[in-house]
Amino acid sequence: MITRILAGASFLGALGLGMLTHRNDLPPMARPDAGPTIQVGAAQLPAYLPWLQGKRVGLVVNQTSLVGRTHLVDTLKSRGVNLTAIFAPEHGFRGEAADGATIADGRDARTSILVRSLYGKTKKPTPEMLADVDMLVFDIQDVGTRFYTFISTLHYVMEAAAEQGKTVVVLDRPNPNGAVVDGPVLDPKHRSFVGLDPLPICHGLTVAELAKMLNGEKWLANGRQCALKVVPMTGRYTHAQPYALPVRPSPNLPTARAVALYPSICLFEGTNVSVGRGTERPFEVIGGPTQPASRPYLFTPRPNAGSPTPPLNGQLCYGLDLHQPAAQEPAEFFTLKYLLDFYRQSTDKEHFFTKYFEQLAGTDSLRAQVIAGRSEASIRASWQPALGRYKALRKKYLLYPER
Repeated sequence: MITRILAGASFLGALGLGMLTHRNDLPPMARPDAGPTIQVGAAQLPAYLPWLQGKRVGLVVNQTSLVGRTHLVDTLKSRGVNLTAIFAPEHGFRGEAADGATIADGRDARTSILVRSLYGKTKKPTPEMLADVDMLVFDIQDVGTRFYTFISTLHYVMEAAAEQGKTVVVLDRPNPNGAVVDGPVLDPKHRSFVGLDPLPICHGLTVAELAKMLNGEKWLANGRQCALKVVPMTGRYTHAQPYALPVRPSPNLPTARAVALYPSICLFEGTNVSVGRGTERPFEVIGGPTQPASRPYLFTPRPNAGSPTPPLNGQLCYGLDLHQPAAQEPAEFFTLKYLLDFYRQSTDKEHFFTKYFEQLAGTDSLRAQVIAGRSEASIRASWQPALGRYKALRKKYLLYPER
């Protein structure tokens, strides 16, 4: 007999994971000893502190920007670096804001440093915002997908730096989906903040590698290149090795399983299917009111800290619990099987897709292919010419072995 479960309420209390504060609580996403022994770029202080001496420094950081258990802001301030501004991406400086929430300017309560928002009406630093900055340091954990907005923030920071004669320092961190290079490559006509550059859905790069690509391929506005310095990781990091993130990268990616599923499940954000926002397992459950009632898992999204107004709020959703990986799924993967299955079984195909779907997919063709009933193998075959060109391009910018 299949057990059918009702889920809802705040995932934070259920998981025992309070929101991060400036004292840098570290809710583990996996065992701290999981993955290779590495030292992230931020920890390579002797490599980049000399670059910051005598400079007015702006930091593009969030709750993942740690050196050990200490935030990079505190680490650099304690070493006498002249920090003139903090730039906050989506979810804010401490990563507490819900997805899509407008981030306001303010001051850091602990250090009194001015915090400027790069999420809301201003996503690209203006000349006024950089007037008191000589050098920008970017240190944010990415999860390896085109539509995860931190890499769009990186693009705009580099673009502003190129226009205003500033230097960008990128402190590298692992890509937890670094072995996956997959999905359709972005068509420029669907360019948006969830996809600025011609990348596949899973780009297979660390942020430093991506920064080198943005510069090297002249993808910044008007083909400009910024003064770029990168601090690679040291140790045994390869793209194929798993890495246990010590801190959730955003409020609705609280587990390693959610991070692994995110590339496949985020496409549902452009449909009438819930990805579990407003439940205990965001990006680990999927379902909707227009799915068959025979689906084995039931849940009802409710407002919580990560999603104050979740899609399908209060509506009973019929779907799947993907918390436990299927035996045939590798630890890191990208698949269309859930999307194809949920479209086939939808009782309201006319309203299954929203206008947002093309921005996430990065192409017109995927919606049409799903509606036409094409198989995953057939759809994947249509990606291969552009994906093959991207894979060849990617090799030029790799800082670490693939295996």
